[in-house]
Amino acid sequence: MRNIRTKKLCLLFLCIFFNQMFSVNTTFAVVPKVMKCSHQLPPEHHIAKVIDQWAAEVEALSGEEIDVQVYGASSLEKPAKNAQAVAAGDLQCGFTLNRQWGGDLPLMEVTLNPFTFDHLDKLKKWNTSEAAALLESKLLFKGLRNVTWLFSSWQTVLTSSGNTLSKPADFEGAKIQGIGPIADASLRALGAVPMDVSGAKAYEALKEREIDVGLANFSSTIANSYFSLQDQATVLPLYSQIFHGYVNSDWYEGLSEKSKNAIIEAGISAALWAIDASEISAAAAPQILEENGMKVYTPTDTEIANLKAKMKPAFATAFQNATGIEGKSLLKLIKDL
Repeated sequence: MRNIRTKKLCLLFLCIFFNQMFSVNTTFAVVPKVMKCSHQLPPEHHIAKVIDQWAAEVEALSGEEIDVQVYGASSLEKPAKNAQAVAAGDLQCGFTLNRQWGGDLPLMEVTLNPFTFDHLDKLKKWNTSEAAALLESKLLFKGLRNVTWLFSSWQTVLTSSGNTLSKPADFEGAKIQGIGPIADASLRALGAVPMDVSGAKAYEALKEREIDVGLANFSSTIANSYFSLQDQATVLPLYSQIFHGYVNSDWYEGLSEKSKNAIIEAGISAALWAIDASEISAAAAPQILEENGMKVYTPTDTEIANLKAKMKPAFATAFQNATGIEGKSLLKLIKDL
């Protein structure tokens, strides 16, 4: 009887022990909030690597309260649908190239103002600028909380055959890869004929002579092997493009303060990482192009001034026609950077 009673007591104590263990674990276990992020960039792109670094930083700063799942190369959603999917709550996070907003939010094209972001100091000021804050307020109205601005380039490569493109007359009648309805006005001011050709189709368009001039940043020029079709590369501080990251605003408001701060702090760091990564990528590019048979030319200050005199007024007119008084104010804000 004593042995049976002893065994029963032992079983009772074991039950109590395991029950307490289970209660403690379920009480303190934290289930991470999943943040699925969609973007269009291939994994080897320098900004794709920055996004991965940003995701890791969010997880670390949040104490793993957030589980960031990055889906690149348009594997989760098409580029044009990212913002819509995040605003609808189908995804928590997305990244979009600013010029892809088009008519839905033409103010986003302000960084395509020719020769505006012509040195690194302006890029570094952008993240906390009044201009960025204005755009962030417009995104919030659409249900998107902007969390980071990632400059992918501030230099534009114009590829051609036979001659460089350093003065307005060089563009007269040339069919050029367009960049968007507003920015194309600055190309038309030079006498060029912008063509609606996406980056993915630019190589074939050049090959089939549908366009005479390619327009891209260093990374895309090399990745798309423009050097196999053309022998000239003119480098200008022409158009600046940004991949900006955003989250669903309602989802964001449901996070703990720690997680909110983690996303914002990681975004501030990522903005600087992107500038550094873009500079490293751009620094190696001219030599790569030259090794592949291209002549790389940087126009003189006088040549840039002559191009600027025609292009900037044309852009300003088109931009203000599309955006009204807010566009005029935004142009002033970026001029003051």
